[in-house]
Amino acid sequence: MVISLPDAGATRSLGIALGQSLPAGSVLLLEGDLGAGKTTLVQGIGEGLGITEPIVSPTFTLINEYTQGRLSLYHLDLYRLQPEEVEALNLETYWEGFEVPLGIAAIEWAERLPYQPPSFLSVQLTYCTNNGRQANLIPVGGFDFKSIEI
Repeated sequence: MVISLPDAGATRSLGIALGQSLPAGSVLLLEGDLGAGKTTLVQGIGEGLGITEPIVSPTFTLINEYTQGRLSLYHLDLYRLQPEEVEALNLETYWEGFEVPLGIAAIEWAERLPYQPPSFLSVQLTYCTNNGRQANLIPVGGFDFKSIEI
């Protein structure tokens, strides 16, 4: 599914729709250049989940956990890491539900993951020639995309 995002408000609105309808255990692998809207999308997801605290990029903290919404939101940013450093983080704990409660895991710079979850939503954000952006949403591994209302 390709969605046109003419401005940051549209990106945030897409995130809100995702946050309102994604089930527990959802993993979003976010890809896109710097400034493509990954963090804006995650801020919308948080808003859709009912999270009221500010959602900020975890570029330097690597992982921010927000637990007061409809579901927990785990916001990860792999920008500064090499694949071997990512592997050492044991990120599968965020989609297996054994060590942390299942919520929504949104992983920025997902192309740096040395492994992927069995089921996820790939979100590729790209610039368009008209100064807007577009999101390409691709369900992988049986991710239930039909129940998401966008």
